[in-house]
Amino acid sequence: MPSATNENEGTGSPEVPQEEFVDQEMADGEFEFDGEIDPNKIQILPGASEDGTAASFRILQEDHTLGNALRYMIMKNPEVEFCGYSIPHPSEAAMNLRIQTYGEVTAIQALEKGLDDLLDLCSHIEDEYRKAVEAGDYSTVEP
Repeated sequence: MPSATNENEGTGSPEVPQEEFVDQEMADGEFEFDGEIDPNKIQILPGASEDGTAASFRILQEDHTLGNALRYMIMKNPEVEFCGYSIPHPSEAAMNLRIQTYGEVTAIQALEKGLDDLLDLCSHIEDEYRKAVEAGDYSTVEP
């Protein structure tokens, strides 16, 4: 595939096709976790039960992408009675998550387990994807 040049912006540098750019970023490991954790990313909303079995959380800068996957993973936990999420308003970059458990674990423990399980699943998918790409045993069909 011939590479185009980016003459319009005056740089004269060759433009990298999108798929090569994404593959190069993955090869460079640029998507790795940088170690910085935002302590305000997850907030416990008022109205949690005194025994900790029910709580609502607000997760900032997230949307349906995380919401639906996290709800699914939390509901796979047999100790969880209910888990649901909502996006308060499309222009607001936040997600509300409600968790209720049967009492053996707290809502915070269920959230932590759900996040860990989702991280494990994503890591497994990434590992399998990388193995398939490295093996190169696939065909490409251009439109």
